[in-house]
Amino acid sequence: MEPQPTAALETVFRLESPRVIAGVARLVRDVGIAEELTQDALVAALEQWPRDGVPDNPGAWLMTTARRRAVDLIRRRETYARKLAEVGRDLPASAPPPEEPADPEDIDDDLLRLVFTACHPVLSAEARIALTLRLLGGLTTPEIARARLVPEPTVAQRIVRAKRTLARKNVAFEVPYGPDRAARLGSVLEVIYLIFNEGYAATAGDDWLRPALCEDALRLARVLSALMPKEPEVHGLTALLEFQSSRTAARTGPDGEPVLLRDQNRQRWNRLLIARGITALDHARATAGSGAPGPYVLQAAIAACHATSYTYEGTDWPRIAQLYGLLAARTPSPVVELNRAVAVSMAEGPAPALVLVDALVAEPALRDYHLLPSVRGDLLLRLGRTAEARAEFERAASLTRNARERALLLDRAREADTR
Repeated sequence: MEPQPTAALETVFRLESPRVIAGVARLVRDVGIAEELTQDALVAALEQWPRDGVPDNPGAWLMTTARRRAVDLIRRRETYARKLAEVGRDLPASAPPPEEPADPEDIDDDLLRLVFTACHPVLSAEARIALTLRLLGGLTTPEIARARLVPEPTVAQRIVRAKRTLARKNVAFEVPYGPDRAARLGSVLEVIYLIFNEGYAATAGDDWLRPALCEDALRLARVLSALMPKEPEVHGLTALLEFQSSRTAARTGPDGEPVLLRDQNRQRWNRLLIARGITALDHARATAGSGAPGPYVLQAAIAACHATSYTYEGTDWPRIAQLYGLLAARTPSPVVELNRAVAVSMAEGPAPALVLVDALVAEPALRDYHLLPSVRGDLLLRLGRTAEARAEFERAASLTRNARERALLLDRAREADTR
C-alpha cells in the first residue's frame, strides 16, 4: 500500500482519467456525464484510500467504481432499461471492484472513441483544444487557462459548451470509418498539432516555451499511434513531434531567451527522441506504401533533415526546399511558401528567396504574421540592405505578442545597425 494516498491519487488520476472517462462514456454515451461520474470516483477514492490504503491497481479501482456509478445511473433511468440489461448484469452492486480491467483492448477502443469525440468538427478549434486537454490531457481548468493564456471562466465556458454541443448534436461515441474517418482524423491531428505548437513557440506571454504542452501533445500522438497503427499520417505527426521535441533543451538560453535553429548547440539535442522520430517516420512510410505522402509525413521528413544534420550550414537544404514544394502542392499555404523561401535562401542564396517572400507581402493571411517581416529582414540583412532589414525586424517585433520573441527581434534590429 502507498503511504501517501492523496499524492498517489493525483498522479493516478491524471494518468488514468482519460481511460476511465472513455470506458464510462461507452456506457452513458455522453462525455459530460462520463466526466462527472469519473469525478465521483475520484471523490470516492479521496474518502477511501486514506483510510484503506491505495489499491494494488488504482486505475482499475477507479474504472470499476466509475462504471458502477454509470450502471446505477442507467438503473435510475427507465428509458435506459434495455441498456441496463446489456451492461448491468455483469456488474452486480454487491460485487467488489476487480483489480484488473476485464478487457484492456476494449478500453483502448474506448479511448480512441474519446479522441474522435473530443475533436469532433462540430466544435470550434478552441473548444476542441480545451476539451482535449481536459479529457485526454488530464489538465484542470486553471491549468488549461494558463496554457492558453485566457481567463479561467472562458475555458470553463468553452468546455461546458463543447459538452452541450456534443450532446445536442447527438454526436455518436464511435470511431468513424471510410470518408468520415479521414475527415475526422484530420481534425484530431490538427488539434494535437496546435497544442504542441502552442507549447513549442508560445504565441503570447513571457515564456518562449511551454514544455508541459509539448509533452501533453507528444503523449497524445504516441497514444494515437498505438491505437491506429495503420494510419501513416498518425505516425507522421508522431515523428514530427518527436523530432521537434528533441530540440527543446537547446531552444532557450540560460535566461530563457530564444535560441534560433542556426545558433543551437546540437549536442544538446535529445538523440533518443530523434531515434524515436526516425522509427515513427519509417512506420509512416511503410504504412503509406506507394501512396503519396501526407502533409504530416512530409513535415516529419523535413524535420528529419534537420535532426540528422550535424551543422546548420551542412543541412540538406535542397532536399528541404523540394519537400516544401511537395507540401505546398499537397496543402497550399502562404506559411508553407514562406518556409520554402527560407530553405531556398540556404540552398540558392538570399536573392531568389527574397523574390518568393516579396510575392507573399500582399497575402491577407500574413498581414499580421510577424514571421513574414522577420524572414524578410534576415534576407535583406544578408544582402547588405541593413536599413531595410532594421525596419523589418522592428515591424516584426511590433506584431508578436510573445515578450521573449519581441526582445530577440529588437536585438536583431540593433544588430542590423552595426553592420
